[in-house]
Amino acid sequence: MKKIIISLSFVSLSIFSIAQFGYTAPPSNAEGSTYQFTKIAKLDATPVESQGITGTCWSFSALSFFESELIRQGNPTPDLLSEMFIVRKAYESKAEKYVRMDGKINFSEGGAFHDIPFVIRNYGIVPKEVYSGLNYGSATHDHSELFSVLNGAMSGLLTHMQGSRNGLTPSWSTAMNGILDAYLGKDLKEFEFKGKKYTPKSYAKAIGLDMDQYISLTSFTNHEMNARCQLAIPDNWAWGDSYNVNLEDLFSATEYALKNGFTVAWGADVSEKGFSFKNGLAIVPEDPTTIEVKGKDNKNFSDAGADKSSNAFLTPGKEVVVTPEMRQVGYDNKTTTDDHGMHIVGLFKDQNGTKYYLVKNSWGTSNYPEGYLYVSEAYFKLKTINIYVHKEGVSPAMKKKLSL
Repeated sequence: MKKIIISLSFVSLSIFSIAQFGYTAPPSNAEGSTYQFTKIAKLDATPVESQGITGTCWSFSALSFFESELIRQGNPTPDLLSEMFIVRKAYESKAEKYVRMDGKINFSEGGAFHDIPFVIRNYGIVPKEVYSGLNYGSATHDHSELFSVLNGAMSGLLTHMQGSRNGLTPSWSTAMNGILDAYLGKDLKEFEFKGKKYTPKSYAKAIGLDMDQYISLTSFTNHEMNARCQLAIPDNWAWGDSYNVNLEDLFSATEYALKNGFTVAWGADVSEKGFSFKNGLAIVPEDPTTIEVKGKDNKNFSDAGADKSSNAFLTPGKEVVVTPEMRQVGYDNKTTTDDHGMHIVGLFKDQNGTKYYLVKNSWGTSNYPEGYLYVSEAYFKLKTINIYVHKEGVSPAMKKKLSL
């Protein structure tokens, strides 16, 4: 998941306690729209942030999800967690695996939801307040130079490996960490926070999240149903598992979780005509030619995509009836790709009874729903890669199917 958006603002910790539950979903998706959304379920989330010019949506969305988990578990004012600590430790592990695999795996800014449990189990976690990751003179995140330097170092190391008779020295890892120190800040081994001393692992234990209680669900017909699988996507560098379920179960699992107090992390393809952050809506109209696209999405979506206009964004209409076969075609022919991680915090319906998920994004708050968007049932079914949820947010019937 590696979509990028220009940072509009950096959320101030000083306003956190005021703003964290202040968001009320508007009854429509955009000014002038006739969509009327009615709440079925809406759960608490920490404030919208901007991932800036980075490919780290997976860290922003997953930590937003885990912050909501802390709220659900009884902490009304959880600490904001450091996305960049997660990013830093993930880079360290990616680099090690890249070397061990002779460069035959992905080394990029992207990642997946299960990277966060991987990092927390192995390294711990820290509050954002003690590790902002902004060590390069900027108030907002911009990893364009950082990744260029990291990627250049790894490419050079790979060339050396291929031509060397003497193998590698241990200095390459020190050099990699030096780059991360320079851009993100020195690695934290111990820190003081709110009058107490912690290590990243002791802090992770103190906040009380059990990383063994979370699972990924997906739905593709090239894997056995109701069994574990590994999604063959580039950003699954850690080779994490998902449970493969049928399409209706994937949708109903998300609905069940929300109705029972559990938010859901969502990985999806966002490079579609019907996905419009600026219009606060993601839909799959029967006739996609009604959507006019002006300009062009850049390869990193660092401007939130091209401008898209259509009556479909203003008035509810018929959408495609999504089938597992249709969904699989998109996955197989690469028109459905692992683009972006977001956080589902609500379930709504429009005036025609169509269901929508309320999704918290990490692209700032410039759009009408102030950093959120409404995602239709059809779009979710067609373009979801996977979801991440607490095991207790899974229905008894699905637990039985999956032998949880």
